[in-house]
Amino acid sequence: MVDDRRNPVRTLELLWNLRAHSGRGRRAGIGIDQVTAAAIEVADADGMDGLSMRSVADRLGVGTMSLYRHVSSKEELLDLMVDSVSAEVRYDDAGHGDWRSRLERVARSNRSMFERHPWLLRAFPRRPPQGPGVIGKYDAELRTLEGIGLTDVEMDSALTLVLGYVRDATANLLEWTTMSERTGQSDDEWWAELAPLLDRVLDRERYSLAVRVGTSAARYYEGLHDPEHAFEFGLQRVLDGIESFVTAARLNTVSKPDQEGT
Repeated sequence: MVDDRRNPVRTLELLWNLRAHSGRGRRAGIGIDQVTAAAIEVADADGMDGLSMRSVADRLGVGTMSLYRHVSSKEELLDLMVDSVSAEVRYDDAGHGDWRSRLERVARSNRSMFERHPWLLRAFPRRPPQGPGVIGKYDAELRTLEGIGLTDVEMDSALTLVLGYVRDATANLLEWTTMSERTGQSDDEWWAELAPLLDRVLDRERYSLAVRVGTSAARYYEGLHDPEHAFEFGLQRVLDGIESFVTAARLNTVSKPDQEGT
């Protein structure tokens, strides 16, 4: 979990370029944008564990203390990083298609963001930095739900549901797709080692449902698990749930005049 002890006013001033810099001791060409970009490069390459003020300074070719002329802490730097990668997400075609297809594009865009920057998955839970990148992304994503019959709070809740699903599901997907590398053992190797012992101890009648479903799933997946199938299945069920809610909200809105007139 990320330490969330930050000075919100200081951070906000930095995110919106409201903080004055003395310029003392600053090397030409090294500014806050360069520091942020270097930090993102370090985190993309080495993960959150590899991110430090020193590693960022090394990438820039400057002394570690020089970074503190721009940011006061690693946590403040992380806010800049989150805001910067949030600004990467674009919805130039936000007005195309129905609301469900637009919301699905939001989901897939966020998955792509997490896949480009896996360290983001470890940056939560934390209070989001209120910078132009984060707020612009939030505004663009809310527009996919504008005018479909939801209240403002319901729009925020629906978006939160989708983004929360994508964040958790992408984390699971990346864990599964890197498991063989991390463990040094493929799924097939793991199963080949385990299956003989499991066959000896497993009561197939007592656990008949687990055996039946597990066998069917393994055949369908052609392996132990299919993380892509899991992601797609879950995303569509989340969207189904929101669609049902939207339909009910519209029916409720239509029925209200009749109720008032009775």
